[in-house]
Amino acid sequence: MNTRTLFSRLLIACFFLAIAASVSAQSSEAESRQTRTTLESNGATRLETEMSVPRPAAEGRPRLVGSRTAGSVPVAPSAPLVAGRFNRLLLTAIESHLGSPYHYAGTGPDAFDCSGFVWRTFQEAGFEFSRGPARSYWATFAAPAKEEQFKFGTLVFFSGLSHVGIVVDEKGFYHSSRHYGVIYSPFNEYWLSRIDGFRRVPVESMPLADTTAKPRAPKPAAIVEDNQP
Repeated sequence: MNTRTLFSRLLIACFFLAIAASVSAQSSEAESRQTRTTLESNGATRLETEMSVPRPAAEGRPRLVGSRTAGSVPVAPSAPLVAGRFNRLLLTAIESHLGSPYHYAGTGPDAFDCSGFVWRTFQEAGFEFSRGPARSYWATFAAPAKEEQFKFGTLVFFSGLSHVGIVVDEKGFYHSSRHYGVIYSPFNEYWLSRIDGFRRVPVESMPLADTTAKPRAPKPAAIVEDNQP
């Protein structure tokens, strides 16, 4: 065999070997793309060679339910379930003044001290009695039965009869605080340790007052751990 013939055969053999290697490499790559998969966070699978599209940033963050966020002041519990026409009128009157500022000797309609707030709300509910300091209400009205002490509308007295509020239930009460104005406060350790007692306004025997003035729209109450009368 001469040199020219041998060289030609070597060229042909190299050509076929190159083609075979190329086909093998493409086949291996295709097989790898089809068999290697990745598990997504939502349970779906995708091929290793597919482009992973990141989820929008908003989708990855936890969603906030409602309007309460860390550091915000929590709102008061839902309005208590009250029975009777008087209680409903009293609750409406109370809620219409929530957030009003404190003012010594104030009787409203825009600023109150503690006894002025009590007097105004009962008047707007349709019942009249003499305006006076907290101590005068203690002397005027009778003590309730034990089961009525934490009943809506009961008057609760604190700190040597120097402060008065209106009971919502066993969890809290409404009052005009010197530091925060008209608010809802929980019966926490501070307030429970300062309770002097309770009085009930005898609404059944009281004459109806003139209620021609309509109370303002109710406002949401803020719970404030004021720990101050």
